[in-house]
Amino acid sequence: MYYLIQQSLTAADFAQIKASHNQFVAVLTSAQWLEQKDSFDMGIDIEPQTGEVHSTKAEVNYDSLTGTFSIPDRNDLENVRRFAFALDEKGVVFIDDGGTVKKIIDEIGRTKKWRLPSLERFLYDFLEQIVSRDRDLLEQYDSELSRIETIIENEDDSLDNVERANEIRGDLRILRVHYEQLLDFSQELEENENSFFKSDNLRYFRLFINRIERFSDSAKAIGDHAVQIRDIYKAHLDIKQNRIMTVLTVVTTVFMPLTLIVGWYGMNFRYMPELESVWGYPVVIAASALILVGSLLYFKKKKWL
Repeated sequence: MYYLIQQSLTAADFAQIKASHNQFVAVLTSAQWLEQKDSFDMGIDIEPQTGEVHSTKAEVNYDSLTGTFSIPDRNDLENVRRFAFALDEKGVVFIDDGGTVKKIIDEIGRTKKWRLPSLERFLYDFLEQIVSRDRDLLEQYDSELSRIETIIENEDDSLDNVERANEIRGDLRILRVHYEQLLDFSQELEENENSFFKSDNLRYFRLFINRIERFSDSAKAIGDHAVQIRDIYKAHLDIKQNRIMTVLTVVTTVFMPLTLIVGWYGMNFRYMPELESVWGYPVVIAASALILVGSLLYFKKKKWL
């Protein structure tokens, strides 16, 4: 697939992009690139293996800029979309076997119309499409973490809530790595070492860099929120365990003197006058009751209950 960068992306064929003065966009499979790469006169010899792409990066060559994209699927961040590219001052060629680039370009062609068309503006819109859902996604994560925090503060110690917070933290870690790579990529474009881009149009890359920095800061802050939720959960568990230990301690302390009485009068000595007393049994009951009530009142006064 070939496109000319005019007021909007215009579908073309290979002959048209070679004859036109407009910059172009091409989307090829790995096999098509190997077959046609010499026709683009970029002076490069890359054989992209999209399955081996692991990061988003750009590399400056003598008369071209090449690199790869590794884009986490926003519906499932563990699923990564990978493709490669090569560009010079005439245009950009994407090498993609998965159809990701086509979806992005279709969206740009449907929604974008440019007053001052240029390769720089296309690249800006292309990068913007990659992160177009991220603001809503980050806000969704933040809202979900706030809801989980409220549930935990209401003393719901369900482990599912903490596991979900950990999942969100993992997703945010993936996004932060992705943002760091996009930031390095954009800075490489802004550097414009080969002077492929017009100086006035470098502002597009600066705009994107600023946006990615804000996303990265938001992802870090929300990730810190997830860590705080884990700490809150552990604190609630500690408080709950402390309450249980307090109850057990109180029960043990209350029954210690009663156990002493039972043990004392359980001894089988012949000459224990209390055993022959008519009031012995009621007195022991009364003493046990006084010890029990007195201990509870003491613990209440000390706020141990």
